Amino acid sequence: MMIESIPITVEVNGTIQRLKVMPHHSLAVVIREQLGLLGTKISCGEGECGACTVILDGKAVNSCMVLAVEADGCSVLTIEGLAKNGELHPIQTAFIEEGAVQCGFCTPGMVMSTKALLDENPEPEEEQIREALAGNLCRCTGYHRIINAVHAAARKSSVHSGETK
Repeated sequence: MMIESIPITVEVNGTIQRLKVMPHHSLAVVIREQLGLLGTKISCGEGECGACTVILDGKAVNSCMVLAVEADGCSVLTIEGLAKNGELHPIQTAFIEEGAVQCGFCTPGMVMSTKALLDENPEPEEEQIREALAGNLCRCTGYHRIINAVHAAARKSSVHSGETK
C-alpha cells in the first residue's frame, strides 16, 4: 500500500507555501527538509527539548509534535523569519549581547519561545520567563544568561515598541 502525499497551504515567515506532505511528517521535518529552513532543530522528536520551537498562529509550539497537515491554513514563524532587512530582531540582539548563545543548538527554540512570551507579555517577571522557557532545554546549562537575555529583550522592545510583533 502506497501512502499518498497531502496538499497543504501554509504561510511560513510571511510567504504562502503550497506543499505536498506525507501524512505522518511533522511540521519540523517539512520546515527543514522541504523548505530548507534549518534553524528549526530536530533533537528529541518527542516534544521534550524545545529545539524545534516555532510560532504557529501566534503560539509557541514544538513543531516535532505537530503534524504538517495540521498546519494547513495556518501561519508559521521560524527563526529565519525574525530578522528584517538584514537587521537582527531585538530578541536575537539581546541573546548575543548577553552571551546567551553557547553551542547554539537550543538558541532558535529559546528565541522563538521568548518571542511568543514577549508578544503576549512585554514586561514579564522572572518566574513568567522561567515558565515560558520551561519546555526548552539548554545542554550547555546557560540558563542564567538566557534569562538575562529575555529581560534585556523586554527592555529593548519597550524602547522600540512594536518591534517584537
